[in-house]
Amino acid sequence: MFSRVLVANRGEVAVRVIRALHELGVEAVAVYSTADEGASYVRLADRAVRLGPPPANESYLQIPSVVAAATTTGCDAVHPGWGFLAENPAFATACEENDLIFVGPPPAVMERMGDKAHAKQELKLADVPIVPGTEGAATVEQARAAALELGYPVLLKAAAGGGGKGMRLVESPDALEDGFGSAASEAQAAFGDPALYVEKAIHPARHVEVQVLADASGNVLTLGERECSIQRRHQKVIEESPSPALTPELRESMEAATERAARSIGYRNAGTFEFLVGPDDSFYFIELNARLQVEHPVSELCTGIDIVRQQLRIAAGERLAATGRADRRGHAIEVRINAEDPANNFAPAPGTIVRFRAPLGPGVRVDTAVEDGAIVPPYYDSLIAKLIVWDADRRAAIRRALRALGELEVDGVPTTREAALEILESPEFQSGEYSTTFLEAHMAVAS
Repeated sequence: MFSRVLVANRGEVAVRVIRALHELGVEAVAVYSTADEGASYVRLADRAVRLGPPPANESYLQIPSVVAAATTTGCDAVHPGWGFLAENPAFATACEENDLIFVGPPPAVMERMGDKAHAKQELKLADVPIVPGTEGAATVEQARAAALELGYPVLLKAAAGGGGKGMRLVESPDALEDGFGSAASEAQAAFGDPALYVEKAIHPARHVEVQVLADASGNVLTLGERECSIQRRHQKVIEESPSPALTPELRESMEAATERAARSIGYRNAGTFEFLVGPDDSFYFIELNARLQVEHPVSELCTGIDIVRQQLRIAAGERLAATGRADRRGHAIEVRINAEDPANNFAPAPGTIVRFRAPLGPGVRVDTAVEDGAIVPPYYDSLIAKLIVWDADRRAAIRRALRALGELEVDGVPTTREAALEILESPEFQSGEYSTTFLEAHMAVAS
């Protein structure tokens, strides 16, 4: 195992990784911008290095600065968390060139899978179902031809990124050119690459992802699926495991496809294969998140496996203790608490947390970096905490989530707490019969 690891991130994920390192007896080095100088994760680390001013492109995204922070403090490895440089193959390569172990997949795998169009082609060769669409990046003329062949509606998607950026639903030929232009501009701004590809829109669809661990010896372990269909602007809001939409047979088919894919592409470390599930129980690969996921705790609670510790062990050269399908039990739900203003179309709401009281009790976990007096800066993601609950079955888990949300106190900034309560109490969520369009339709009715 390593002696010292740099955590190349901030906030809640930095706290999560630092705690895992300390549990393994490993020293943790934090990095921070001047906006995060007083943050709890900086104090929690054994050492901390200031990177630069608040804008991410002047601090957390500066590869030379992050690598220098690791080398000058004598680190053996770098854990990237999620976001920022987590899926940047140039960063992983820079780590390797400076004798640092990158806690994640090999740079070559990351680069291939980072191009969604290429990833689809490669997984198709592994006999993994993919959404019908263009084989690669398309011009507007090729997109128009593909849409006519596939049939409307179609999705225009950025080839170089995710998170809803550079994505447009096009429902008719008249809207294609404008949608293509706006999606390409957004993709260029977000990823430095305007390339788009076209997919058939599956409707209604469930967004279901499968968590996987793979070691350097070729061993693969799948940890079941997470239901991620409660989304706003293509951003996940609530996740649960297992998915109420999957039969045991469909679950095994998806996990088997994930295992085939991981072996075929030579994947290593933790990753998540994301799928769309159609109303006829068909499923289609959409992308690979080659990193730790925000929603990983629901898989941890259902399997008893600490995914971050497993990441570190795999990166240190250890083999997986188990392969195939991880044992799992019960039901877990994760609710993301964001500093957003529901009265202002859920716009980010930075400010100072005057009071933060996390709920307690059996089966309740809160992952956060905030505390009384913490500042939510305007420069980064609005996520301030994740409430995760576990219970013996789905109905009990929902009740526990409602109880815990009722106990949660956050004063000083508006949050999505009330919106989460409304979602959990809705008939659609209670029944488990919802799709990726649920929240959009629910909010439209509410307004």
